[in-house]
Amino acid sequence: MKKIKEYRDLKAKEIIEKIKDFRKESLNLRFQKASGQLENTVRISIVRKEIARLKTIYNENFRK
Repeated sequence: MKKIKEYRDLKAKEIIEKIKDFRKESLNLRFQKASGQLENTVRISIVRKEIARLKTIYNENFRK
């Protein structure tokens, strides 16, 4: 988990790439949970919060 300041220094394309990566990870975590293979269940909520942080920063800085 990065600090907000580190995310704010990223460019728009980098933020979009990170969001895509976290969404892929979220999908994989959901599949693992459904099949009973997920050991670190907290990771699901952490990934969701990271996506929300990145989307908030993107909307604040790049969508006008």
